[in-house]
Amino acid sequence: MLQTRIMTGVPVFLIIIAAIYVGNIWFIGGACLFATVAAWEFGKMSKAKGYHPTQIFTLGLVLLIVLDSYYGSQAYTIPGITFILFAALVWQLFNKKSNSPTADWALTIVGGLYIGWGIGTLVALRQLPNGLAWVWLALLPTWGADTLAYLVGRRFGRHKVWPRHSPGKSWEGLGGGIIGGLLAALIIKAIFGTPTWQDTILLGLLVPIVAFFGDVSESMMKRDMGLKDSSNLFPGHGGFLDRMDSVLFVNVLVYYYAWWVG
Repeated sequence: MLQTRIMTGVPVFLIIIAAIYVGNIWFIGGACLFATVAAWEFGKMSKAKGYHPTQIFTLGLVLLIVLDSYYGSQAYTIPGITFILFAALVWQLFNKKSNSPTADWALTIVGGLYIGWGIGTLVALRQLPNGLAWVWLALLPTWGADTLAYLVGRRFGRHKVWPRHSPGKSWEGLGGGIIGGLLAALIIKAIFGTPTWQDTILLGLLVPIVAFFGDVSESMMKRDMGLKDSSNLFPGHGGFLDRMDSVLFVNVLVYYYAWWVG
């Protein structure tokens, strides 16, 4: 299992590194691709429970938010979101597949906001001064926490954190994840020299905890819908949404923290 995770994870990791470093159209293109696949997986998960969200509206909302995070023009974004919000509701009048139009409309919109804002804030981070360092301060501690939590949890995990929603998560793994996140944050500080030590340590401790809630929240949705993974597109890891669930939460934390500290 670990070998499969490494074999599928390393090539994607290298592609992500290149796209983040180059930035510009390559970064926004990769973000849109990941967001599109995640939106499709969210719709697929919903259908497994018998719901029928209108995926074209979910996708439109996701891309609108992500592109706005790059171009920063709300002249079209707010009217666009308004149109999608009401058009998706009106569409339910004609959706013959739907047995629960209110829930289908809600899932259509919520899926777009959940994924759109999660990916959009990462794109917005890259546009900030020292954006490269901020992006890595979001991603590397998340991955470091995930990796060390997995290894420590497998070896020492005995006490379950939240068996109702994610039976595999242990307090021992969470502790390992916090150490992994902090170490990764210190590496970013050593490489880029920014942000301050105080910000680095604080985010190094906060990111693994926020990432944990992002992971468990998606696990809760999957269990509610009777699924193990969001898809099988990413062998050893599940789907794109399975790999992004923690990052979606963390991106929001780091972006608004960076905005708050100026």
